[in-house]
Amino acid sequence: MRTWSARPALLTALCAVLLTGTAACGGEPASEPGDKTVVLYSGRNEALVKPLFEMFTKKTGIKIEARYGSTAQMAAQLAEEGEKSPAEAFLSQDAGGLGAVNKKGLLAAVPAELTAKVPATYRAKDGNWVGVTARSRVLVYNPTMAEKEELPPSVFDLTDPKWKGKVAIAPTNGSFQAFVTAVRVQHGEDKAKEFFTALKANDAQIRENNIAIVEEVEAGKVPVGLVNHYYLGEVAKERGTTPDKLNAKLHFFAAGDSGAMVNVSGIGVLRRSATDPDVRALLDYLLSTEAQTWFAQTTYEYPLVSGAPAPAYVPPLAELKVPDIDLNDLETLEASIALIKSAGLTP
Repeated sequence: MRTWSARPALLTALCAVLLTGTAACGGEPASEPGDKTVVLYSGRNEALVKPLFEMFTKKTGIKIEARYGSTAQMAAQLAEEGEKSPAEAFLSQDAGGLGAVNKKGLLAAVPAELTAKVPATYRAKDGNWVGVTARSRVLVYNPTMAEKEELPPSVFDLTDPKWKGKVAIAPTNGSFQAFVTAVRVQHGEDKAKEFFTALKANDAQIRENNIAIVEEVEAGKVPVGLVNHYYLGEVAKERGTTPDKLNAKLHFFAAGDSGAMVNVSGIGVLRRSATDPDVRALLDYLLSTEAQTWFAQTTYEYPLVSGAPAPAYVPPLAELKVPDIDLNDLETLEASIALIKSAGLTP
């Protein structure tokens, strides 16, 4: 799955490995305004979003020249390339990646009429990025191994001895890393380190990714796991069924708990492309009812624009009792990765 590997020393190699197409890494712009092409750095998986890009191209005639990697990799690459980047837009898996790029001064303001479509909680305070979809942290559980009434109200309860060896996590996954950042932001560095160190000491079960966690919970190999809500939908789709037919169920933590955080996938526009009509068309499309419905029905994420139906197997987004965490404060990803390592959750 996705791991943090875009250290400066590896950036040149990353350019060679991750970038395909006509543009050189950090070279001259590969696209000009109005040329019916958008160079997009995508922190979202190719298999996931390419079908949507193809729908966009069919509708508008505008080609998406996408370069894929993890959100952390793409953010690091943009920071390294700076104003010389061929990228025109950055599609991120989480708010932290967008915040990190915005902090470098690389993003332009998204038109106000577009950001106004998305609740203020899910867009940048300065208007320089906007959420496209929302994803909630949850505890996936197998009712035959962990009864609903016994599930913890707080994610911090998972360090209790009763959960020793029973909790699966995916520390190298971007969603877990964003969750670590949220804990750091909400509770401070000391408590965050204490919690994740205790989670390790409680024999947390390390898995490669969230899909593996849901599949093991479904199979009764591990009682519970920390994931994002939509992975239950993905596993159900892989098995040709619906989430309600699976053994695994979702548990939402109590109001205000860090374990109940809601993050976004989102998009920002590089400054040199602020007035490019092709980029504007892409933003219009991602926030259209058609694309928002596609996300809800295909990737099981929450749409952020009114008019698109939410996934059927989760509570409405407005009913989730999220913690008091400003998504604009999730930009310190590298510190979270360092904490994960210091807690012993990765080799």
